[in-house]
Amino acid sequence: MKRISQLLKTSGVLLGIGVMLSGCGFKPMYGKSANLDVNSELQKIYVPVLSDRYGQLVRQSLQQNLAGAGPEDPKTYQLDVSPSLNEEAIDIHHDNSSGRARMIGRAHWALKTISINPVVIAQGDAQAMDGYTVTYEQYFAQSLNDETAQARVAKNLADEVTQQVATWFRNNDTYQTKAATPDTPKPNYMLPSMNPGTNGAATQSAGSDGFPAMATGRNTMIPVGMDNMKPEDAPGN
Repeated sequence: MKRISQLLKTSGVLLGIGVMLSGCGFKPMYGKSANLDVNSELQKIYVPVLSDRYGQLVRQSLQQNLAGAGPEDPKTYQLDVSPSLNEEAIDIHHDNSSGRARMIGRAHWALKTISINPVVIAQGDAQAMDGYTVTYEQYFAQSLNDETAQARVAKNLADEVTQQVATWFRNNDTYQTKAATPDTPKPNYMLPSMNPGTNGAATQSAGSDGFPAMATGRNTMIPVGMDNMKPEDAPGN
């Protein structure tokens, strides 16, 4: 009986917190507003290839964050990110050696439309910091610690960029209609790597910027040539 009473009290407290949050205007970051679904807009963002291993780690984390739980369709926006990583020695000993390394990752990002004349609609800066204990006597462990710390910084940096982009969409929920690209005829490009179907050679239509996805990699989740094929021409039918 005492246990049930405690559960009822706890439920009452949680219900009260929910009412307070709704009363103060609390809204989920990635939820829907009257004019825009933030998750849906994030799935429309394409992240170009970044150089070096650290840049690839940042890009992979960004792609995972932006895709979310649903299929991505990155044909509307492009997110240009310029990540950097600095490492500094701290905890300096009497022999001038360092006992700990600190990593600071920074990134400037710019969100622009994918069109013939791209327009930068939002930009910002993000920062993440991490570190590890230096082990001079164990080179392998030292290298592993350094790589692991880089991965953590890249993940945290991508999370910060994603949150800033989502915040922008949340605060500019009327931009969806402005960013909509006109439905104009686009050229088709032949795909020599695919066998012709019943309707001739397989083709792929150009994106809003005039380039086919096979040249940019924007729709890597869709098999090349499948975006412009009829269902009866798809493999297995």
